Amino acid sequence: MRFPPAFLDEIRDRVPISSVIGQRVSWDRKKSNASRGDYWACCPFHGEKSPSFHCEDKKGRYHCFGCSVSGDHFKFLTELDGMSFPEAVERIAEMAGVPMPVRDAQEEKREKERASLTDVMEMATVFFQERLQGPEGAKARAYLRDRGLTPATQQSFRLGYAPDSRNALKEYLAAKGVPKADIEACGLVRHGDDIPVSYDWFRDRIMFPIPDSRGRIIAFGGRALAPDALAKYMNSPETELFHKGNVLYNFARARKAVAKGGTVIAVEGYMDVIALAQAGFENAVAPLGTALTENQLELLWRMAPEPVLCFDGDKAGLKAAWRAADLALPSVQAGRSARFAMLPEGKDPDDLVKEDGPDAFRAVLSEARPLADLLWMRETAGGVFDTPERRAELENTLRELTGRIRDESLRYHYQQEMRERVLSFFGSQRGARQGLHGGRQDGRPGERGRGSAPGGAFGRGAAGARTAITESLGRSALVKRTGEAMSVREATIIVALVNHPPLIDENFAHVEFLDLANSDLRRLHAAILDAMAHDAADGRGAVIATIERAGCGDIWERAVALIKRARQWPALETAGLDDARDAFNQALHLQRSARTLHRELKQAQAALDADPSDENFRHLVEIQAQFNDVQATEALIEGFGVSSGRAGRA
Repeated sequence: MRFPPAFLDEIRDRVPISSVIGQRVSWDRKKSNASRGDYWACCPFHGEKSPSFHCEDKKGRYHCFGCSVSGDHFKFLTELDGMSFPEAVERIAEMAGVPMPVRDAQEEKREKERASLTDVMEMATVFFQERLQGPEGAKARAYLRDRGLTPATQQSFRLGYAPDSRNALKEYLAAKGVPKADIEACGLVRHGDDIPVSYDWFRDRIMFPIPDSRGRIIAFGGRALAPDALAKYMNSPETELFHKGNVLYNFARARKAVAKGGTVIAVEGYMDVIALAQAGFENAVAPLGTALTENQLELLWRMAPEPVLCFDGDKAGLKAAWRAADLALPSVQAGRSARFAMLPEGKDPDDLVKEDGPDAFRAVLSEARPLADLLWMRETAGGVFDTPERRAELENTLRELTGRIRDESLRYHYQQEMRERVLSFFGSQRGARQGLHGGRQDGRPGERGRGSAPGGAFGRGAAGARTAITESLGRSALVKRTGEAMSVREATIIVALVNHPPLIDENFAHVEFLDLANSDLRRLHAAILDAMAHDAADGRGAVIATIERAGCGDIWERAVALIKRARQWPALETAGLDDARDAFNQALHLQRSARTLHRELKQAQAALDADPSDENFRHLVEIQAQFNDVQATEALIEGFGVSSGRAGRA
């Protein structure tokens, strides 16, 4: 059972740690000071004649200066008395007079059911793989061979074949003891009040297992082999495990690739992802047969600040690109946008790499255009703006588009960008000199790109010459390359996770999407997630082995050396899990706060450079003050840990 942190803090605060330890040791009267809650005794963990075991009620910690053991209430009971952690919690809660939290039986039941369903999905995956390699899979193997997929690629993506049978999978699972309710809950059969006898959902199809972010199979996609099939591609139905709009195909593998450098590429289909991976582009993902959703776009941004959205070179692909642009526009901000790559007409990524090779696809990626370009192209391509009314209509359209951006600073820059484009574009239109660029009072033409214009509604002040970065912002340390030095905080998080793998599972929602500044630590993070998806159950050794296989052994050694120099002992292998948990929670809290404030600080600096108003200056000062508070807290905690050996608590 997992306990709420607030509950653990409450019972720890109510029970002096000396009252727990005092039941097992005799305090040294000369060295101890009961009025201050400061106690000394001979260590109960190792034999000694003079007291080197220290306990302090104010801190709620103990430490032996002889054998280096340390911990809190719970660790003392688990280490010395051999209690389980829940038993230790129950003992301290009893001493505190606090009732134990009510177990959420329903949620525990749901967790067990979800784990059971993933086991069933794994069994179904194996079934489909075996059928692909059997006699009945000959046609499917021929199809995959014609599509250019090697046996190694097929195995890597665990491709399979669903036989042309109404009950082959159902009977296979039933023979292995899988309950009918579990088969139905996984979406592997069609069932319902109007269906007397359930039957297999997928029949005569190439099967594409769909993993979740941890590599567990949660659904399937199926490609029909029969030319007259009603649906060429179809997915599993929505289930407890699978919600189509929240999943990207190949997410887990692509995230590992992105961690090694580069960005993520979103393409349109399963075969595109697999063909690209075979051609060396392992950082590709795909939505599951529908238009990109907000949740899927959020997943892309969690992997990379500027994903490349790659669309087929036809009208449908162009419309899909426009829909994606409209979807992204409200949520873009500094360090969070997208680029758009359009393939040659009539080609998809699978066709391109097969016919023209990987270099052809690299060329497409190199020509990916930013979001602003795509929006401008859509609103102006093929248009004729030969009257004031048409020009005003374009301006109104662009004003409405840029107004959707929620981030105030970025909205301002987009408005300025579109204003300058309007001024430049209308300069080449017939009659543009009649007021669109603004004229001088002496009758001579005004300077192009300056002066008043209808485009003034897109931004404040004159358009001016546009540069990528202002001089003051260029001097700011905020935009300099600062992410390459390892911070103690980030190293503490990663080293603690590797040395104490239970922390990964306990905090997976935060661990999965860690925002790390250091590129080397991002590589270690990717290796940790890889180990978690495959063999972290084998413990620390398995995680270290995964790090070595990923070629990150030297990075790991440097991170550990940094932790030792900083004397952040709770992150090391020799520390107890409770101490590691405390240090990890503290570091994670500071990391999340610092990274959020760092982004806000950059945005505030950019806003001030663009518009040096009192309001923007006050906002920058406020963010700087918050950032300094976090840095001061971190320095205090690290200094405290060096002097006393105690890990801080979040």
